[in-house]
Amino acid sequence: MKIIIDAMGGDLAPEAPVLGALQGAKDFGAQITLVGRGEEILQVMKKNGISDLPEGVEIANADDVVDMHDDPATVLHKRKNSSMIVGLKMLSDGQADAFVSAGSTGALLTGATLLVKRVKGVRRAAFGPVMPNRAGGHTLIIDSGANVECTPEFLLQFGVIGALYVQKSMGIAQPRVGLLNNGAEETKGPALQKEAHALLSQAGQSGILNFVGNVEARDVPLGQVDVIVCDGYAGNVLLKSIEGTAMFMGSMMKKMFRKNLITKLGALCCRSGIREMMSLLDYREVGGTALLGIRKPVIKAHGSSDSRAFRSAIRQAMQAVRQDMTPELEQTLQFWNAKKETVES
Repeated sequence: MKIIIDAMGGDLAPEAPVLGALQGAKDFGAQITLVGRGEEILQVMKKNGISDLPEGVEIANADDVVDMHDDPATVLHKRKNSSMIVGLKMLSDGQADAFVSAGSTGALLTGATLLVKRVKGVRRAAFGPVMPNRAGGHTLIIDSGANVECTPEFLLQFGVIGALYVQKSMGIAQPRVGLLNNGAEETKGPALQKEAHALLSQAGQSGILNFVGNVEARDVPLGQVDVIVCDGYAGNVLLKSIEGTAMFMGSMMKKMFRKNLITKLGALCCRSGIREMMSLLDYREVGGTALLGIRKPVIKAHGSSDSRAFRSAIRQAMQAVRQDMTPELEQTLQFWNAKKETVES
């Protein structure tokens, strides 16, 4: 299995992606192609005492880099020799099985959509980060920022894509799919949510997915659903709010445990539990966010990813390759479209 790594993408590039890729190749047995400025990649290796490329690791030179301030609509033309665009072209051409980058989110979305292409029948690709919940499982948020403006049909497809992804990645036979809204009643929300609710309900009645209705934001981290459907704007706000709350609670816990000798002793007694909880909230353990609806796995790593996060992203990419949800997604969308045409006629 070959994974392409954008060696120049992210705040800590090229050191973080290069070292993370080398570790991922060693730990998971993946073949790795590091795309970027070859001399800089080799300098990182030399700096860390690595004289030769390990077996299964290769470099594909790309002289340019996508800047975080570049217009995503123009990167394919203005940055065609960048590590991100070269890597995506290689993926599209069948030279690898998956692609990982911590570079510009907008550029990655545009490049993946235009070069790697969407799954047949998918209207819009969407970012689907996975968050831990109180029930001991995980909840997929789809979309979390790729599509700020959506139609009801987009939200329906997000539900279908998200449900299939959770089935494949978490082994849940009938994932509970909810629609993010400001109340549980089906009459709540603006026109977009009302119309999307109707479509999701129809899909639920047809057996396409297990739709459980509207869900308020506070219930998402409590584990009320396995998939929460939302437009990219609301999903990004939800995601960042959960992340910020987790960071706040973590800092408050540290402050509390450092208060005096007794609280420090208490911290020692529950140290393993604290570490377990913090690992659940550590994005470096997850790796990144899958760009769902694209024909081949594309993983968006956090912009500040270190080598540990890139290692995790490689593991995540390999899992996505094994799951291969493209054929089933195409079949599900075809079935739904045929069902809808029958109802409309």
